[in-house]
Amino acid sequence: PEATGYGTCYFASAMLATKGDSYEGKTVVISGSGNVAQFAAQKATQLGGKVVTLSDSNGFIYDPDGIDAEKLAYIMELKNIFRGRIREYVQKYPTAQYFEGKRPWGVKCDIAMPCATQNELNEEEAKTLLANGCICVAEGANMPCTPEAIEAFQQAKILYSPGKASNAGGVATSGLEMTQNSIRLKWTREEVDANLRRIMTDIHEACVKYGTEKDGYVNYVKGANIAGFIKVAEAMMSQGLV
Repeated sequence: PEATGYGTCYFASAMLATKGDSYEGKTVVISGSGNVAQFAAQKATQLGGKVVTLSDSNGFIYDPDGIDAEKLAYIMELKNIFRGRIREYVQKYPTAQYFEGKRPWGVKCDIAMPCATQNELNEEEAKTLLANGCICVAEGANMPCTPEAIEAFQQAKILYSPGKASNAGGVATSGLEMTQNSIRLKWTREEVDANLRRIMTDIHEACVKYGTEKDGYVNYVKGANIAGFIKVAEAMMSQGLV
């Protein structure tokens, strides 16, 4: 269950590393409070970031002190077991704030991770993130940023990864499960996690290879598209289909 959220963080870490940077000391804004968002928050925290928001369809919470392991455990119990609403968080932790009917993209941050739903981050919100100093956007959901938002990120030349690259961890781990089943081999949790990180790093390297432009900026959308096309084309050629 950790695969997609963890994988998105591993991809973002690889992006940040191209700038000699990391999650350490960064403020992280995450949308959603389901499986992907929960484990993205967990891994971002483990990597040294401070996660300050999570959300659901009714609104979002902002905790300036950070959603640490204890607070995240409460959210997981609230959402996964009791099927509660994220607003209940502020009853448990009254120093936090709840914003009804709003999305978290107005909160100042270094890293934004949309992990909720499609088209949840529009052009206006993208420009707000940029104005507030956001340096990295990693998609954990499928197509959460509108085309206009993506264009704004690319024009500003910040680190931006499309979901087809950064949220591939879930599919990748399904492939690992198929491999284990085929060869009747059992891997430890640590081995699966290490393989996931390796796969996400490889995907990142492919995006850099095909997406680096003349000025050195990495267009991860172009890189992911070309890398995906080449992989399919080479597979078809190796099977004699082309």
